[in-house]
Amino acid sequence: MAPSKKKHATRQACVIPGGYTVLSLQFDADSAAQHSVYVKEHKVRAEKTSYRPLDRTLFVLNIPPYCSESVLKDLFSQFGSVASIELRDLPGSSQESGPKLSKIFRPANKQGFKVGYIVFESSSSVAAAKSHPHDDPLVVSTEQKPVKTGVQKWIQQYTKSFIHPDKLQLTVDSFMQDYDKRLEEEAEQQRQEAEKQQDDEEGWVKVTRGHKGAKARPHSEAANQRTLQREMRKKRRKELMNFYTWQHRNTQKEHIAELRKKFEEDKQRIALMRAQRKFKPY
Repeated sequence: MAPSKKKHATRQACVIPGGYTVLSLQFDADSAAQHSVYVKEHKVRAEKTSYRPLDRTLFVLNIPPYCSESVLKDLFSQFGSVASIELRDLPGSSQESGPKLSKIFRPANKQGFKVGYIVFESSSSVAAAKSHPHDDPLVVSTEQKPVKTGVQKWIQQYTKSFIHPDKLQLTVDSFMQDYDKRLEEEAEQQRQEAEKQQDDEEGWVKVTRGHKGAKARPHSEAANQRTLQREMRKKRRKELMNFYTWQHRNTQKEHIAELRKKFEEDKQRIALMRAQRKFKPY
């Protein structure tokens, strides 16, 4: 017997305004209540990093507090292989480019509803998640992978908060190695920039030919410091010119002679202006 058309119509995805598809979550098989999450393909033009590929990333809204990253991975793995999951309090840009901290040193996550970015291995998985029917809920807690809530969850979190000293030491050593390596790379980059901007005592900078379309390199901080020191040396040499008494006396004589010369030139110019004046009242 063929299924009725009415029953077949309910096996369709529920799409709401804004392009979001509604997916139902059911905590366990015996639970009567359901929770709705809203999924949409992640398409942001400003996204330029590789953490969230535009064709393989699913944006999820209204994620309940009992759904951790591991729980979400188990839920959405039925649509395809999941590469990574990122949970955030609010939508925003992808992960920062700074040093990646271990979970041990990260601040405690805020409890509440979150948004998520689920990256699949294949773009077809995004389409499969968007076409999942609304009346077929995703079960969160199963017998094979139960999800703890309430007091059991708090006990589990409290137990995991204790860190073994050996594990903590390995994490700290790994972070410090990455930090020292990053410092060495920055120092090497600064040294290379200083060599490129190396100038001689007269202020000439060696210019090397770059590839076509390369922009001119700006002056580095080291080159600016050398230029400033060179100007200060010139200024000190000028200040020592009038150090001795005879130097000061000669400078005064030259200054007086220059003033007298300018005075005589001004007298000649005034006399010429008077001679050329046409109106003579007296």
